[in-house]
Amino acid sequence: MNFFQQKNTDFKLFNNNSLMNKALFASLGGFSAIAIISFLANYTGYPLIMGSFGASCVLLFGYPESPFSQPKNVIAGHLLSTFIGLAFLHFVGPQWWSMALALSVALGLMIMTDTVHPPAGSNPIIVFLANANWPFLLMPSFIGSIALVIIALIFINFLSKKTYPKKLI
Repeated sequence: MNFFQQKNTDFKLFNNNSLMNKALFASLGGFSAIAIISFLANYTGYPLIMGSFGASCVLLFGYPESPFSQPKNVIAGHLLSTFIGLAFLHFVGPQWWSMALALSVALGLMIMTDTVHPPAGSNPIIVFLANANWPFLLMPSFIGSIALVIIALIFINFLSKKTYPKKLI
């Protein structure tokens, strides 16, 4: 039996399924994830966070059972969309139509690769607006999305009755 499937139901902070508990759990999860990643970014001086991670927290902590919240989707969705944004910005150019095309290609590729993570759809736009360079792919996109998934895994599995992830790959 998988470690995260073995549930100790004697004590869980969020034991009932009321709407208030779901909202409180999601709010605390989002706060914890962004606080931890922001602290690490501040402490290390490395850019580990970007705007789309806020929307990722909505899915990860509010709807962890969703296919869009699974680790493959979160990590690969952010990585793929950021890569496409960077490729279009640097190889096609910073035109308005290039940004729109980058978004459409990223969206299509997420669908084709079954790695759709709706918050990652904003990454090409973020890349263009930030005029980001290639290291943006590693940090914050890749490392930050891995950190989000790890924090969600710990938070959800130890503080609720839910099991996360539902599907690893």
